[in-house]
Amino acid sequence: MIQKSINSRSKAKILASPGSVILDMSRMNRILEVNTDLAYCMLEPGVGFYDLHEHLAQNRIPLWLSIPGNGWGSVMGNALERGFSRTPYGEHTNSICGMEVVLPNGDLVRTSTGAMANSKSWPLFKAGFGPGWDQMFCQSNFGIVTKIGFWLMPEPPATLNMSLGLPNVDDIGWLVDVLTPLRISGVIPHNVGIANYLGSATTASQRNEWFEGEAALPDEAIARIMQRYNVGWWNFTLTLYGHPEVNEIHRKIIEDAFRPHTSQNFRISRWNKGEPGGGPVPSVFALRVVNWHGGRGAHLGFSPILPGKGAAVVEQVHRTRARYRESGCDYSSTIYVCGRHAINVNLMLYDKDNASLVERTNRLFAVLVADAAAAGYGEYRTHLEWMDEVAASFDFNGQALRRLNQQVKDTLDPNGILAPGKSGIWPQRFRKDQP
Repeated sequence: MIQKSINSRSKAKILASPGSVILDMSRMNRILEVNTDLAYCMLEPGVGFYDLHEHLAQNRIPLWLSIPGNGWGSVMGNALERGFSRTPYGEHTNSICGMEVVLPNGDLVRTSTGAMANSKSWPLFKAGFGPGWDQMFCQSNFGIVTKIGFWLMPEPPATLNMSLGLPNVDDIGWLVDVLTPLRISGVIPHNVGIANYLGSATTASQRNEWFEGEAALPDEAIARIMQRYNVGWWNFTLTLYGHPEVNEIHRKIIEDAFRPHTSQNFRISRWNKGEPGGGPVPSVFALRVVNWHGGRGAHLGFSPILPGKGAAVVEQVHRTRARYRESGCDYSSTIYVCGRHAINVNLMLYDKDNASLVERTNRLFAVLVADAAAAGYGEYRTHLEWMDEVAASFDFNGQALRRLNQQVKDTLDPNGILAPGKSGIWPQRFRKDQP
């Protein structure tokens, strides 16, 4: 199973590469419109998080941008790949409202109400008339998106941050069960990221300061990391947005929900409109993690979607952590509590010049795909070289979804021009070579 996955991955890479051309859209970087009253903007694909943030700040526009951990990318690109972050507008795909798309035959299409030549509601109403196509161009290879409407968050009157670290691996179970109903009800207005201890060490140190050797970090090294950085096994910050008095009421509701489970107190910080800071700011600080092993650092991420239930998350954590230890890789995990579901982002850090570590990382990834599929969990996005394996795990009715994607691909792109193999969607001329 693992060897087949590795061989399939190599085949996909070979098929996708010869004769391919990369379409660089970075010079399509216009911010076409920002509407303060209705809190939206219109963007081209070359607009990055830094670009949009600076535009809002320099023009004193009271709108906030939701920013992922690595803030150097395209706003549109991140939304099309279903990126997310930790604000009330953190599901970036959900902020898309209307697209302009170039189809493989050269036709130019606008979705939702933008299909009207004189539309006045294109970035305001997602549905339009008839089938909704915006999601069809997310994580697909059906067209080239050249414009989107994108919703922004109005600057709130105040925020209140609540931070906590928990000492034990199994604390994640009751923590998820406490956070999930608070997230569903809207008391907590955003996805809550719960990171394990390793995040503190990978951004501030290198592995050889803690442990030498090919085995995964031992428990005594983990204890030293937690002690030096004063962090828990699991660590999180949640933020309340709105009027100060409402934030304080929600703070009390959250503290009351935690009280049966821990005697620890939250670390609290507050911000009020007009004070310095406040909104999210793009940063590439998170990329420091690739220095963990030294050399030419790199990373992979495996992120299955789980039910928002503590027992399911605990089971996933123990199963995945055991696989990391078997491979000699250091367990780096963040659980995002998103309400009805949770996303388990598992990071694999390696040095591209360390052949043994690269091989172990690849094998770990293949095993994690298989384990998650056996448990009924699929990944929400993946690395280019693993798209066939992840797509294959969505196997209901003999790969019915893959067949549907292929039919759409062959209709819109019969010559297989655009991104063959993206998200496991291969055009007909390559399909006979696929596993």
